[in-house]
Amino acid sequence: MTTARVELPDAATTKALGAALARELRAGDLVILTGDLGAGKTTFTQGLGAALGVRGQVASPTFIVAREHPPLPREDGTTGPGLVHVDAYRLGGLDELEALDLDSSLEDSVTVVEWGRGLAETLTEDRLEIDLVRPRGLTDEQGSDGVPVEGTDQDPAGLEDAETGVRHATLRGLGARWAGVDLQAIVVAART
Repeated sequence: MTTARVELPDAATTKALGAALARELRAGDLVILTGDLGAGKTTFTQGLGAALGVRGQVASPTFIVAREHPPLPREDGTTGPGLVHVDAYRLGGLDELEALDLDSSLEDSVTVVEWGRGLAETLTEDRLEIDLVRPRGLTDEQGSDGVPVEGTDQDPAGLEDAETGVRHATLRGLGARWAGVDLQAIVVAART
């Protein structure tokens, strides 16, 4: 397993990480995104889709569950992989994921599954898992150690600073496909 971690101070950096990763991805790759609401999963996928050169606007597939974005022709006439963007949040379990028949498109496309932890791992042993963490916000309330307490009555969801804080991404490559991939180089490319 290979890993890398990166700070994502804004949406542009989150999209840049997706774009940098797109240069490494190929048809058949599975990317599982995990993170709270507002962590940047769809923003990341927008950067990835733009760099892959796929048709259609990449938007959250929350109510559609899965969106297919076919590849657009490149200037040299070739095409890259398409993008299948899945939101597993509303899926009731493995049976519903299997009903999407992602296996049939997996070998022709890059498949990105938001909220996929605990479900999408069954699609393939070779996968890239990305955890996106957003700030939870702090309240004015302090614990016994004098440190502000997250998610108290004043800010029950911990959202006070969630929109303006720095997010973090941890990338983990699993399986033979990712064994020789330098994830840290992808992270560095996203920062430039």
